[in-house]
Amino acid sequence: MLKPSNSIIVCIIFLILLSYSCEKEDDYMYSKEQQIEDESIKEVVQDSTFTDAQLLKVLEEELEFIALEKQGAIVDISGMDIVKENPKKVYVHYMPWFQSKDFDGYWGQHWTMTNQNPDVKDENGNSQIASYYYPLIGPYSSCDPDLQEYHFLMMKLSGVDGVIFDWYGSRDLKDYGLIKKSTETFIDTLEDLGMEFSIMYEDRVAKQAAQESLSKDIVQAVKEDFSYINKEYFSSPQYMKHNDKNMLFIFGPSHLTTQNEWNQVFNILPEDNRPDFLTLWASKDNVGLNATGEFLWVDKDHLLAHDYYYNTYESTNKITVGSSYPGFKSFYTKGGWTEGINDWVIKPNQGHTFVETLNYTHHERSDFIQIITWNDFGEGTMIEPTQEFGFTYLQVLQQYTGVTFTPDDLQIALDLYKTRKKHKDNRRVQRYLNRTYKYIKRLKLRRAKKILKAINRFY
Repeated sequence: MLKPSNSIIVCIIFLILLSYSCEKEDDYMYSKEQQIEDESIKEVVQDSTFTDAQLLKVLEEELEFIALEKQGAIVDISGMDIVKENPKKVYVHYMPWFQSKDFDGYWGQHWTMTNQNPDVKDENGNSQIASYYYPLIGPYSSCDPDLQEYHFLMMKLSGVDGVIFDWYGSRDLKDYGLIKKSTETFIDTLEDLGMEFSIMYEDRVAKQAAQESLSKDIVQAVKEDFSYINKEYFSSPQYMKHNDKNMLFIFGPSHLTTQNEWNQVFNILPEDNRPDFLTLWASKDNVGLNATGEFLWVDKDHLLAHDYYYNTYESTNKITVGSSYPGFKSFYTKGGWTEGINDWVIKPNQGHTFVETLNYTHHERSDFIQIITWNDFGEGTMIEPTQEFGFTYLQVLQQYTGVTFTPDDLQIALDLYKTRKKHKDNRRVQRYLNRTYKYIKRLKLRRAKKILKAINRFY
């Protein structure tokens, strides 16, 4: 009979102690939270505030846990397990293309277009940006980890399953290299929260690459981009799958338009790793048998387009994607952009447009839903919280997905972001806030709220 070596015994003891310390943290935290909550009910009947002593005790306890983390006695667990009554998968189309002066040192073109200047403030202190709507947190950088944390916590608390990144190829052409870079900075946070992601490719970037002699032709340019996607993104455990196959989207195609060309592209991918490929509606004939299905996009015909999409294409699609949006109001003309101009408007109607598109036959007839969009401020299709709409769209989404969270829970994620920015140079506070993020991720929202209250009272 083999006897364990001393090193193995030490490892076993360490694992037992590690497991015990994690359980001890949960038990300790539960008893402490319950004790403080009972005391607050007794001491403060009129409102929900906490005494100085109670909040100071929270900070003292968190310092103990921070010390245990440094010693390796507390191990963080990845994933944020959300229970949804509605099993329908919901993904949001995401624009990773913003830059801000605070984070990047300059304002990117998606905040400025050709004639807006975010350094100019209005009477309310809002920056002049290229949009008819204003982010609740103001203009931001897509590469900012605080922004990524805020966006994805908001999504999780609203029942969103993942994001579809608008992606413009693997080359450093125009601002496409920046978009690729910012997309990749998101992946760690996505994986940590257990969110899925996919890529929405635009083949016009391949045409531009060929024109700039960065590839010998359009087919080769697409091949290179797909090789990059296969290597860098398909390998993620959180890459979006449907029926165990990777999902890849294309906004088009508009420049590679024959099955033979797409055969050449897909031949570079391993046969056992070829993705389901979804085109823009009425475009899959440009891909031929390589297309699995199509997705609808916001259109000036509004619900008539939904009717046409479902009644014309559903029977020929292996995968049907429901598309929902809150409205449409493009800033392109006012911002001086000449490409992609659409001067028609779909009014938000105080949130009713989002409700009607979210419910439009999606329950029965779509495999999953793509929300158009999380943050396209230039076209006014964002459901990200804004000054104009607050949490309205996310509250609607919470009701649709059937999560148990409320706008009060969304406020905790917003307060975390604001507190990070307020104390961005305070290392101790940031350590407290790292703990706050972990509590939100573990759905201990009451504890997260107490830490934020304590920080805002004493720092």
